[in-house]
Amino acid sequence: MQRPPQEDYSLKETNPHLGGGKVTGDKLTSTYDLVEQMQYLYVRVVKAKDLPGKDVTGSCDPYVEVKLGNYKGTTRHFEKKSNPEWNQVFAFSKDRIQASVLEVTVKDKDVVKDDFIGRVMFDLNDIPKRVPPDSPLAPQWYRLEDRKSDKVRGELMLAVWMGTQADEAFPEAWHSDAATVSGADGLANIRSKVYLSPKLWYLRVNVIEAQDLLPSDKGRFPEVFVKVILGNQALRTRVSMSKSINPMWNEDLMFVAAEPFEEPLILSVEDRVAPNKDEVLGRCAIPLAYVDRRLDHKPVNTRWYNLEKHIIVEGEKKKEVKFASRIHMRICLEGGYHVLDESTHYSSDLRPTAKQLWKSNIGVLELGILNAHGLSPMKTKDGRATTDAYCVAKYGQKWVRTRTIIDSFAPKWNEQYTWEVYDPSTVLTIGVFDNCHLHGGDKSGRDSRIGKVRIRLSTLETDRVYTHSYPLLVLHPSGVKKMGEIHLAVRFSCSSLLNMMHLYSQPLLPKMHYIHPLTVSQLDSLRHQATQIVSMRLSRAEPPLRKEVVEYMLDVGSHMWSMRRSKANFFRIMGVLSGLIAVGKWFDQICNWKNPITTVLIHILFLILVLYPELILPTIFLYLFLIGVWYYRWRPRHPPHMDTRLSCADNAHPDELDEEFDTFPTSRPPDIVRMRYDRLRSISGKIQTVVGDLATQGERLQSLLSWRDPRATALFVIFCLVAAIVLYVTPFQVVALLTGFYVLRHPRFRHKLPSVPLNFFRRLPARTDCML
Repeated sequence: MQRPPQEDYSLKETNPHLGGGKVTGDKLTSTYDLVEQMQYLYVRVVKAKDLPGKDVTGSCDPYVEVKLGNYKGTTRHFEKKSNPEWNQVFAFSKDRIQASVLEVTVKDKDVVKDDFIGRVMFDLNDIPKRVPPDSPLAPQWYRLEDRKSDKVRGELMLAVWMGTQADEAFPEAWHSDAATVSGADGLANIRSKVYLSPKLWYLRVNVIEAQDLLPSDKGRFPEVFVKVILGNQALRTRVSMSKSINPMWNEDLMFVAAEPFEEPLILSVEDRVAPNKDEVLGRCAIPLAYVDRRLDHKPVNTRWYNLEKHIIVEGEKKKEVKFASRIHMRICLEGGYHVLDESTHYSSDLRPTAKQLWKSNIGVLELGILNAHGLSPMKTKDGRATTDAYCVAKYGQKWVRTRTIIDSFAPKWNEQYTWEVYDPSTVLTIGVFDNCHLHGGDKSGRDSRIGKVRIRLSTLETDRVYTHSYPLLVLHPSGVKKMGEIHLAVRFSCSSLLNMMHLYSQPLLPKMHYIHPLTVSQLDSLRHQATQIVSMRLSRAEPPLRKEVVEYMLDVGSHMWSMRRSKANFFRIMGVLSGLIAVGKWFDQICNWKNPITTVLIHILFLILVLYPELILPTIFLYLFLIGVWYYRWRPRHPPHMDTRLSCADNAHPDELDEEFDTFPTSRPPDIVRMRYDRLRSISGKIQTVVGDLATQGERLQSLLSWRDPRATALFVIFCLVAAIVLYVTPFQVVALLTGFYVLRHPRFRHKLPSVPLNFFRRLPARTDCML
């Protein structure tokens, strides 16, 4: 497959006609100002009355058909009802209108052929326009007419107007471009929605001790541990070291809980009677609604909980209450932590769980999702390629989903959303997906990913509208592929510049993360549990935000091993160190007098700094200030975007990509797994050698005073004594000048052999001799 040229992956600045208004400075005058206006013809069918019947009962099965050119929408029908109420809205895109007359027909549902009851006709030239924030147009009663325009029995209440996508009727309306979607489930799956992530808490269970346990075998010391279960999460303590009926643990277990709390915390005290056999000594269930909530580091009160033992009598489970065993615990919901459900590199929210600890917002983030173009075909329908695209944007606890544009490689959404901003060091994520749940299709199908864009708020200038076309890049086993481009408008408005500047001096996470920090392994496990809870809750919404969509937006698989990502991180480190390497090479040229004039100037500068040491720090900071001012003219004017070269995605080996997309545990043939294992061993061997070399250098430093080599240590100790005496009687400026001039000496006074200190250091012993 021939890759497109690199410029296809670039960010492109655009100049759309936003809001239908004029630009004044950096902000626009319209209220719905970050999208292009789209005109729609709205028809609200409210109800009907006095409809004629077709049988002796005088009733009918009415429904309404709204027809405009080739587009036709219908309401649901009622059985045996002459005064039905529908209250449904139909929206027809003005760009696709190919008729001059709107026809609203009331029909009677019939098994063979639906009967005509009456209709109302509208000339499109006479339809009024409405622009929010105007109040909604009041519906009116219209007398039905027959096909000859004669009045017939029955009236229909309608409201017809021309509006834009800013109309409050727009989200729930039936759209003409979705006329091919069938069924209530299909229509629900294409509408725009706003979702909220569940409120997540860290649950800390401090298991202290248990008392009066009753093991079944009295002749042995019990090996007791506690198993704690919350939903799909299960943790256990270590086996108590005190082999008695009153064991102690004093161990913390951490869980993730989501409001509303639907499942209790279940604890069981168990005795390991055999290697694969555990006996339950007692259980208890604790509803989370009654658990204390902690906002700071102060400990909550401990409590004793009674343990219940269940026995099986004649096949039935019964509760045995002979003697009350107890367990001593401290349980609390931690409100001072932020529950990490995203990667720490792409977090969109850093606030603690408890709302009482939230600071005031510093501004507003506005996003206009305009359109996409050049989208790749994602599936085949009726023998031709098609794409049904929708967007999902996530910032903080708020998720938004645009409506699905049916069968289009250049969909136009023009939807605008707003979020409150509490920290500028956060990231907005926008993903594009193909909807695979239309037309009553397979419920188990997965929505395919088309691409993703991340925008870090701290890289945006305040109150400036950024309009860019972002490339949608997806990594496939065959390599990186551009799936199209998405056109976005973004504006970050700051309400208080002083408050935002103050945030740069504050900790990134809430203070509990620093007072009582969680371990890295705990954070990884808790993040996995949090993402599972969020995806499960959002998939239960209507319409659902599906698990594959949530996991892609939250970067669930980003922690898995990837040779490509490892190379990219190595090159990133080399890029960071490249400045120091360049300074080292420049200094080597100075020392070797490659440019004598520069070397002489460096000598003069060095002499001034040594004689006037109070100028050293001001000189350094003034130099950094001048560099910053110099680079201001070349400051980035566009937001950062996905970089295929930085990601090492443009030249990744196919086998490395296949390994990255492999499941865990692996599903590849044994010979491929063996080859990859050998390759990993080879790479690990090189890393092992580098780590060993670093350890060797450190051990040589330690051996200077350890007398492992008595002659080397004796020489070093004598040198330290002489150096102390010389430095005491010699002014520091003289020592600094002599050292500097020695380092900067002319090449004719140098020789190619290593220096004496280096020779001495390399002869020092290390612990490599003790390695097996």
